[in-house]
Amino acid sequence: MKQLYEKDQVFGMIGNVGTATAAVALPYALDRRMLFFGAFTGANVIRHDPPDRYVFNYRASYAEETDAAVRYFVKMRRIPPRQIAVFAQQDDSGGDAGFAGVAKSFRSLGASDSGILRLNYQRNTVDVDDAVNQLKAQKVPIKAVVMISAYRPAAKFIEKTRDLFPGLLYSNISFVGSTVLADELMLLGPRYAAGAIVTQVVPAVSGYSSIVLEYKNAWPNIFPARRRITCRWRAMLRQTS
Repeated sequence: MKQLYEKDQVFGMIGNVGTATAAVALPYALDRRMLFFGAFTGANVIRHDPPDRYVFNYRASYAEETDAAVRYFVKMRRIPPRQIAVFAQQDDSGGDAGFAGVAKSFRSLGASDSGILRLNYQRNTVDVDDAVNQLKAQKVPIKAVVMISAYRPAAKFIEKTRDLFPGLLYSNISFVGSTVLADELMLLGPRYAAGAIVTQVVPAVSGYSSIVLEYKNAWPNIFPARRRITCRWRAMLRQTS
């Protein structure tokens, strides 16, 4: 941050990645009135109330993502809140934010948030044994786990619990990276990917939702060069079909 500001004379930051990095970079940026746009984190460290003057978020918070996951499990899959647990990094503001979203969702659904099971793992490790043992010790069977974790610990947790709890459902936040998590699980075998959900905060650009189709139609009009590329691409498709 210091080099970018003092040496390169950068006036704004776009897409800062991670919660821990944002916690360090943001105070530096605010002190110097630098733009801090679109940070790739859903943690509360960049979501103050009232909002910081130079911070602009475009993605949902982790709390909003985990809230949506809980509502899906309860309303669509008919899983009682007391059978939903949280898997998160220990002593981590991102994990805390996701856990807070689960607790808020519980309260809004009329359930108590005092006994939510939190399964922790240590930062920068894939040691999930304590979390697995906690899950095994539960008298009330857990049927869904809301995950706020990196892809390797998430994959390791799924690997170690899939056979123990065959019907267990998993959801993770968008930061995990749906593609890398899917790739990691597919290396273990297709059955490990079954029942794994990743929430998303923007639509897939390869999808067919109305907003994506509008985007694809508008793009060539904004960038004429892209129009020529698109026309050639469509002509090639017609020739090969």
